[in-house]
Amino acid sequence: MAVYTDISEAELATFLGDYAIGTLTSYRGIAEGVENSNFMLHTTGGQFILTLYEKRVNEADLPFFLGLMQHLQQRGLNCPLPVHRRNGSMIGRLSGRPAAIITFLEGTWPREPDADHCAQVGAALARMHKAGADFALTRQNGLTLENWRPLWDKCAAFADEVEPGLAALVQCELAALEADWPRDLPRGVIHADLFPDNVFFLDHRLSGLIDFYFACTDILAYDVATCLNAWCFDKDGTYRRDKGAALLNAYRAVRPMSEAEVAALPLLARGSALRFMLTRLYDWINTPAGSLVVKKDPREYSRKMRFHAGVTDAAAYGLGG
Repeated sequence: MAVYTDISEAELATFLGDYAIGTLTSYRGIAEGVENSNFMLHTTGGQFILTLYEKRVNEADLPFFLGLMQHLQQRGLNCPLPVHRRNGSMIGRLSGRPAAIITFLEGTWPREPDADHCAQVGAALARMHKAGADFALTRQNGLTLENWRPLWDKCAAFADEVEPGLAALVQCELAALEADWPRDLPRGVIHADLFPDNVFFLDHRLSGLIDFYFACTDILAYDVATCLNAWCFDKDGTYRRDKGAALLNAYRAVRPMSEAEVAALPLLARGSALRFMLTRLYDWINTPAGSLVVKKDPREYSRKMRFHAGVTDAAAYGLGG
């Protein structure tokens, strides 16, 4: 459950006095998400989302995240819009935490994405990459290549207890990725966490993208690789080439990829799979028993790591098919 900091109705009503969104009529915690405390707000001015940023989020990064949402909205990408306070700022404080209110986005996320969902996600991701090209702020990716080995060092001793053979697999993957990670591919603003629960649909049509709190400046094709991992595998771990083809071809129809980007996709997908396996593994090991946070199984991503390690040509993902 993603409510780490509880709030009272009285303190929330006081906080809302700094916004021109009407008076509070009701609020409730939102169970989805793992990073911050989220609440659905109903006011006389409409529906909104309140986020209290917890310890994993660096307060100094908030102008990037919130400014990016505003920038993307201005360029026609449908995503939540930060609500400005009466003093013009987008960030306040509530219960000792930095906090912000964003507009409510209609829709639900797909529990069983099909190829059409994947095509719409590919096109939306490409539009986001193009829309972010002139965003003035930058933010370093805190979960990229140079961060993976330090994170692994915190988990290595317990890895084989989670999955026999996992330690050897990770050591092999880290060595390969550190030796061959691409350094000269096109870079820009990436979402970095565009999983199905961060994409809303209405009547099977994509209605918007949410949760930009991992967004950063990095390799654009790495974002594509992350979407292959997030959208194109069935629950049993089978890669669906039809979904990959739909996602990749829709993306390239909006933003063509260079030959170097295409060639790097297998390596980027291996790196993305390792990144999510490591953060899941860390949480699996370190989340206390009885915690309200639902731990995600790292073995889902170790299976994806093994799949990508056997891919030598991006055609295997359905490119052009």
